[in-house]
Amino acid sequence: MGAAPLPETCRLPATVWLWAGHAIYRGPSLRLDRHSGSVACLAVGLDAAFTVEADAIGARTARSVLVPPRTPHRIVADGRMLFCYLDPGSPRAAACRHRMREGIGGFGVAHADESALIRLAATDSAPLDLLDLASGTASPALDPRIAAATALLCADPAADVSADQLAAAVHLSKSRLLHLFSAQAGTTFRRYRVWARMLAVGRAVADGADLTTASAAAGFASPSHFSDTFHALFGLTAAELLGAGTRIVVEEPALLAT
Repeated sequence: MGAAPLPETCRLPATVWLWAGHAIYRGPSLRLDRHSGSVACLAVGLDAAFTVEADAIGARTARSVLVPPRTPHRIVADGRMLFCYLDPGSPRAAACRHRMREGIGGFGVAHADESALIRLAATDSAPLDLLDLASGTASPALDPRIAAATALLCADPAADVSADQLAAAVHLSKSRLLHLFSAQAGTTFRRYRVWARMLAVGRAVADGADLTTASAAAGFASPSHFSDTFHALFGLTAAELLGAGTRIVVEEPALLAT
């Protein structure tokens, strides 16, 4: 059934790390209801195997499963979990799919580095190391124009910047910007803007702001808009996550688009 459970001495605090396009959660099982996320999710049981329930695969017990996006499913687990959320258009999501030993009904089962992931999660390692082990190392450096575009979006996530305006700011045509964005940033322009706003909320909450204030400042139209967007990405609301005592860490911009 894979690696041994994490020892009691390694009870690290429940944490969410956020990048633009990716996120990692490590902590107690979130006991999620049946849901359909908008991103791919690699689930790893850190203490024991868990069960994933979905129409395409029935009830499958495993130590690691890659759940495809937009697929209703439920994860039943009692111990701690590692969830790696990967934008479906990113190179990391494709690399993670290739690392699953078995594919069934769109799901991947048994990550090639399953045991190593469980061992690494038991340490206070850099979160990027977990992301790299799960889904491959960082992609090559961004085109300077795309790097400038992502920096502009992250600098003022609440701004309603159109693709035309962003393209003009970095001296590209709109079609070229959108093509390069998808190819290099690992997600589309529209989804990157959503991630940038999520990161802004994460930073504000980590600094002590409440969710309502933080989401409004980040450009979400209303608290319910933010809640719905967060739930679509992760399968639960931000209030539920924070209510469980989870800390939020937003990673440096230099790592966001890898």
